[in-house]
Amino acid sequence: MEKLTGGCLCGKVEFEILNEFAHFQLCHCVQCQKVTGSAHASNLFTKPEAISWHSGWDNITRFDLEGRKISNAFCSSCGSRVPYLSLNGDILVVPAGSLNGIPNKSPQANIFWAERARWYDAALTAEHFTEFIE
Repeated sequence: MEKLTGGCLCGKVEFEILNEFAHFQLCHCVQCQKVTGSAHASNLFTKPEAISWHSGWDNITRFDLEGRKISNAFCSSCGSRVPYLSLNGDILVVPAGSLNGIPNKSPQANIFWAERARWYDAALTAEHFTEFIE
């Protein structure tokens, strides 16, 4: 079974995970926009036992939003989102950006599309550049 490595921006949190994801969804809900500071969350879903933590487990902070099925886990040092268990503990949610390699799934669904950022549609057709522009 192929494995991928992953972690946070500062390198304090590191993990290895089986590249056997069941789903890859882009969540456009307002809460995911707030959590990511972006247009959507890019989440992969797998079984909890697929991950092995190498370092930084004690450096992870978790936030659960009361009344919604949304959580967030992040490195307490750099703020990068990292994998976390669903509220009932039966699914591991893996932020795609936390992976160092290419997952076995491509995005399959845009969920909570009606809540998408109003500027997102324009972003889909914006010009592409390979670096910062002035």
